[in-house]
Amino acid sequence: MQTTDSHNEKIKKMTFASVYPHYVTKVTKKGRTEEELITVIKWLCGINDKEIQEAINEKITFDTFFKKAKLNPNANLITGIICGYRVEELKNPLTQKVRYLDKLVDELAKGKSMDKILRTK
Repeated sequence: MQTTDSHNEKIKKMTFASVYPHYVTKVTKKGRTEEELITVIKWLCGINDKEIQEAINEKITFDTFFKKAKLNPNANLITGIICGYRVEELKNPLTQKVRYLDKLVDELAKGKSMDKILRTK
C-alpha cells in the first residue's frame, strides 16, 4: 500500500506532543513503562531526555522533530507492517521515520524484549 500526498502532508504537520500521550497509554496499558518508551525514542532518534521534553513543550511537528533527529544507523532493520503499511517499502522519508517509531512502540507494547526492539541482537 502506498501513501498519498495528503497522508504524508498530514503526518508532516502532526505534532510530537499530540502523539506522545498515545504512545505512553499504549505501552503502559500493556505493562511497559514510560522510561522504556523514552529509551526506544532515544535509540531511534539519537536525542536526549531534554530534547524529547522540548519537543513536547514546544509542540514541534514531526517534520521538525525528525529534522533534528540523528536516525539510528540500524533503523533500516525495522521491518513489518504498521498502520497497514510495510515500513521498509515507504517512499516518503518522513512518513517512514514516523512509522519506524510507531512500529517500535507497537513492539514495546506487544512485550518484545528491549534487545530485539533496539536491534542489538
